[in-house]
Amino acid sequence: MGNPSYDDTPQRGHYERESEPTREYTRYDRTGHDRTGYDRGPSVDTRTLWMGGLATALVAALVAVVAVLITDGVFDVPVIAPANTRGAFDYVGAGWLAAFAAIAALLATAIAHLLLLLAPRPMAFFTWIIALGTVAFAVLPFTTSVRLPVQLTNAAIYLVIGVAIGTLIAGMAGRAQRPRRSSY
Repeated sequence: MGNPSYDDTPQRGHYERESEPTREYTRYDRTGHDRTGYDRGPSVDTRTLWMGGLATALVAALVAVVAVLITDGVFDVPVIAPANTRGAFDYVGAGWLAAFAAIAALLATAIAHLLLLLAPRPMAFFTWIIALGTVAFAVLPFTTSVRLPVQLTNAAIYLVIGVAIGTLIAGMAGRAQRPRRSSY
């Protein structure tokens, strides 16, 4: 009969060689759902978001510098910003406005990051927050007693800076947002 521990007839379905790699399956199905039923929650590519935020800060600062060069240098219209005294405004140069714009871009990045982690529809809330902040800064020059051309010019500068920050950060946040994995 032969040795019972050795059978040289091939068994059906057992044609694998030991040297072939075995195929590993992920625990997620094609729709991105976790097959174990565990909800992983939101996922954000932090590096993409914050590198985009830093690049946006640079762009916002450059927009501010170009705006000051055009308005103050070409049209001789000064740029105003809130001063240290309550209710007072002061004329600022390109450096100060660039610093304010860069800080605003980094603040917008932080807001986007928090909303991506915590809010149910983060980009809807982000859009509203940035839009209302931009409108508030665009209206701010009209609360001063400076001439109308100065008010209009400064409102336009703040509006352009706000739109640049809002669109760039929203784009980076959309790109940094990974699909949420949820249970069935």
